[in-house]
Amino acid sequence: MRRRWAASLVAIALAGAGAGLNAQSQSRSQDRDAPESLLPEGFGDPSPPPPADRPTAPTPQVQPPAGTAPPIRRPGEIVQPIPGLSTAPGLPTPSPTPTPTATPLTAAELLQYDLPDYARRSVARVGAIGLAEGGLPANGFGRSDGRFLEGLMRRLDAPIASRWLSITLRRMLVSRLDTPAGVNGADFAAERAWLLLRMGEAQAARDVVNGVDTENFTPKLDQVAMQAALATADPAMLCPLQPFAMTRTRDTGWRLAEAMCAGLSGEPSRAGKLIDAARKQRAASGIDLLLAEKILGAGAQGRRAVTIEWDGVDRLSAWRWGLATAAGVAVPDTLLASAGPQVRGWAARGAGIAPPARLRAADWAASQGVLSNLAMVDLWGQVEDADDTSNSDAAIARDLRAAYTSADMGERVSILTQLWKEAADPRQRYARMVLAARAAAGVRPAAAQAASAGDLIAAMLTAGLDRPAARWRNVVEASSDAWALIALTDPDARGQVSQGEVDGYRGTADSRRGQLFFAGIAGLGRVDAGSIPSLAEAFAVPINADNAWVRAIRTAAERGEPATVVLLAAVGMQTPDWRGVAPATLFHIVASLTRVGLEGEARMIAAEAVSRA
Repeated sequence: MRRRWAASLVAIALAGAGAGLNAQSQSRSQDRDAPESLLPEGFGDPSPPPPADRPTAPTPQVQPPAGTAPPIRRPGEIVQPIPGLSTAPGLPTPSPTPTPTATPLTAAELLQYDLPDYARRSVARVGAIGLAEGGLPANGFGRSDGRFLEGLMRRLDAPIASRWLSITLRRMLVSRLDTPAGVNGADFAAERAWLLLRMGEAQAARDVVNGVDTENFTPKLDQVAMQAALATADPAMLCPLQPFAMTRTRDTGWRLAEAMCAGLSGEPSRAGKLIDAARKQRAASGIDLLLAEKILGAGAQGRRAVTIEWDGVDRLSAWRWGLATAAGVAVPDTLLASAGPQVRGWAARGAGIAPPARLRAADWAASQGVLSNLAMVDLWGQVEDADDTSNSDAAIARDLRAAYTSADMGERVSILTQLWKEAADPRQRYARMVLAARAAAGVRPAAAQAASAGDLIAAMLTAGLDRPAARWRNVVEASSDAWALIALTDPDARGQVSQGEVDGYRGTADSRRGQLFFAGIAGLGRVDAGSIPSLAEAFAVPINADNAWVRAIRTAAERGEPATVVLLAAVGMQTPDWRGVAPATLFHIVASLTRVGLEGEARMIAAEAVSRA
């Protein structure tokens, strides 16, 4: 039997896990088959025992929604692609259209719905996790108007710059939250799931969709549910929804779903008639129809042999990606390269995709928080075991195993340093820090390794391992990057960082990194409030500048609305990477998150800013 070193490392890494970052940041162990925690594992945990050209960011603006957003589906398309799959850059982001409250079902339709009364769920509160499972409080949106919140979500340009803020945003969007005033609960759930899909979080989007009973679906949620099924390469998800959706729409996608579901349920004759009718009526053609036919042929007694040829296909839609992946048909690299970044998130967690092929997407997914440290370690463990792994990937997997298991601290640090040094770009380097987080946490603090402390600590913090990082406080050099990261994240810090210490870091760090450090330490309240104005002037960070976004996030924080604050924080980080995040924006995000009880997340975002500057 092949060795599954990754699984063993997971067990070792989780052994003896202790208290978390704070009350909201608890460690959540998991086995290989359990659902993955919404927060990176080990957030706040102690480490395992050691073995014997920068774009200028526009000022974030917050405006209430105006008018009606364009629908997901466009005329002539089976299903509108997720933004970036086939739309040209610069086009407005397609999004679900607002819909009125769903029309009550007829008695005949209710007969199809066999959920007992006691198990039915109200759309007044929708989500997958509650407070006990790590979700945000149910009243997290407070008094915020639902139409305003829908407008923010619909227009948010995802993915955002910060991995840790992305993780926090995902956690908020899947939380069991009260539907705010002024919107339909199912429609609001659709907006949440739609944003998750654009973030690359396909499984989380599916969880939100599944949090609404089928009888409460609206046309907008029908549309987003189809997108979630495609993003997760799970056409069977459409089957319980299809009869209901067909009463509200005759969209081509649902007509083909009827044929696919008939095939999947072992009705090849009926499925064949439905797909043949769609062909005769020209409801769909070409590869879109062939992919649907291939899915229905995969059902019991399916007898249709379909060959998929990509010749002449010049764009990748969600329909094509989802059905091809579900059918085990490889999508050409040229089409994948033209797709939006969120597809990498879908692919990185695609169960039907071979582990070596998932590596192409894993770095992006890890850098955005879609994949955690444990998920990355597990993936590389599978890669080492796979027969079709390239020599270069196999070598990395072997080095990674050595980094996690070596008792020689010098050897471990050397392997990790080489792993990060060989990264092709900053995003891959950060992803490899995520991959090696627990290996870094296993390095004993020592003067011999002090020169590498900055990278080791940055790696630990990608997994929220703040206490292992803090063990280096007496080893690192004052005013170094390692010192700055500990100053921002030490969960047991006593007292505040002095004005002189903060100003001292300005003398050693580059200007940009120094500004982000000041923004973080001031936003966290870890420096005396009286010294903040003079430090802000010294670091040239205009924290008193005022605009609509600043007023909105400050007001939400004052009212104690953590869900609203998280959404507005994401609005402030609508930029591809950290180069576009203004230090003043970081200050307001960190300060607001801290005020509403998300101090642990705020610390990790501040540290990420410094390590990725």
